[in-house]
Amino acid sequence: VQLQASGGGWVQPGGSLRLSCAASSGTLDHYAIAWFRQAPGKERERVSCITISGAEKYYADSVKGRFTASRDNAENTVDLQMNSLKPEDTAIYYCAAALFCARSENDYDYWGQGTLVTVSS
Repeated sequence: VQLQASGGGWVQPGGSLRLSCAASSGTLDHYAIAWFRQAPGKERERVSCITISGAEKYYADSVKGRFTASRDNAENTVDLQMNSLKPEDTAIYYCAAALFCARSENDYDYWGQGTLVTVSS
């Protein structure tokens, strides 16, 4: 499956953005989908993951209560709604697919190209 991430941009602190991960080929409904991010000079971290059914979602402590993952298997998309954004959320965000919500990025077989989120005033 080929993934495409979109929806990044610039937003002021406290604002919102909605990222979307779509499959340009193949389907997402066989995969758990995670969102990772990598800020300049920092390691890539997983910020969320949603299981194949969508019944379970996992979030990094730093984004709990602010970010919400959702999926529409009929539309073949997975979204990440990001609210109350902070400057420390600035990063390139990637979506990735795996058979389950693994913690390690090494367990994700397919990656989107990344979309830049910048939070600043």
